[in-house]
Amino acid sequence: MNRIHEIMSRDVVTVAPTDTIGRAAQLMERYDVGSLPVCDGRRLIGMLTDRDITVRALAVGMMPDTPVREVASHGAEWCFDDDDVDAIQRQMSIAQLHRMPVIDHQRRLVGMLSLGDIATRGDSVSRDELANTLEAVSQPEAQRAAPAVNSNTRSAQAASGSGARQPASRKRLH
Repeated sequence: MNRIHEIMSRDVVTVAPTDTIGRAAQLMERYDVGSLPVCDGRRLIGMLTDRDITVRALAVGMMPDTPVREVASHGAEWCFDDDDVDAIQRQMSIAQLHRMPVIDHQRRLVGMLSLGDIATRGDSVSRDELANTLEAVSQPEAQRAAPAVNSNTRSAQAASGSGARQPASRKRLH
């Protein structure tokens, strides 16, 4: 049984809430990533995706100098670095996530977990389970049945220490 810290990616590029979406887009291009954790220091407070920049900012006329905090998704799901990989893979499937921020028990961002990490570094994952997860995260939202809230789901709001740990909404983060 693998733990997240055994297979996660540790070199994570982040943005601050005060950074601009233009700078975030440049980082995404430079590092060939489609999402960036938004951190206040090392505390995870949300996620910014290329879709957030396109749909929430550019499509409504915001400029590249718009602060990340105005566009980023708050309440991003996350996992602890010592969580079980199989359980988190199931959580990623339910939440339709290709990648998930990883925090330690001091609530600091320590890595990112992707389906690619699970596929290439996990030793307990079966090809069928991984294929099912990939299928689930790739389904359009309208085709999915609304899953029940998972008590293990965690949000960036809880990770940042702003409130008690509560299950995050089952809505897909856009």
